[in-house]
Amino acid sequence: MAFFTDVLGHSALAGIAIGILCGFRDPTWPMIMMAVVLAVLVNVFKGLTRASMDTVLGVFLAFMVALGIVILSRQGGFVKYTKYLVGDILAVSPLEIVWLGFIFLVVFVYWYWAANALILTSINSSLARSRRIRTFLVETGFTILLAVVVMMSIRLVGILIINSLLVLPAAASRNFSRSMRAYTVWAVAFSVASGIMGLIVSYYWGTASGATIVLFSVGFYLVSVWAGRLTSRLGKPPGC
Repeated sequence: MAFFTDVLGHSALAGIAIGILCGFRDPTWPMIMMAVVLAVLVNVFKGLTRASMDTVLGVFLAFMVALGIVILSRQGGFVKYTKYLVGDILAVSPLEIVWLGFIFLVVFVYWYWAANALILTSINSSLARSRRIRTFLVETGFTILLAVVVMMSIRLVGILIINSLLVLPAAASRNFSRSMRAYTVWAVAFSVASGIMGLIVSYYWGTASGATIVLFSVGFYLVSVWAGRLTSRLGKPPGC
């Protein structure tokens, strides 16, 4: 799924392009609609082909990026929308904060309801189906929510580093978590800590907020690698 978030991020170019063709002033909603369609198509194609998931994602990545660049260059507005490559978290509006809060509640409710089914599906989809879990609906619901979260965050942190903000906290948490609950708690903690520290430092240093947050996330990951190896040598179980 790490590669999937990268595909979603780059599909924003196609969403922006289609938004321009349809006359949207704010490309956020076209980006979200394009990402949702992409999420559903990926799940459908995954069941129609023998190719690996990475291959399917690679095809969609190439198509979305090429489509976005072709349309934007044709319309002469490509340079105008390069701001979405790096984003600006300090430019968030009050309405966007409200929407992000609403999305957080939706994601929390979905995770509370479907966490066990989603984990089992990701580990062994055949076993999940034998337990009468609707794996397609569970996976599609998760990918749609992930698509919405990514698209709402593109304008804040940028296409180039959105994948890092999703992958790094989870990677750091995995190094010393021995349960799914600990894994989730530590990933959220690393995300919040990186965000706060990155915002503070970027404010005083005058640097890009999203990139500064990513640097702190990388720092947490490196510390987690060292902490995980240290606890293993001491014979203590990592995590909680």
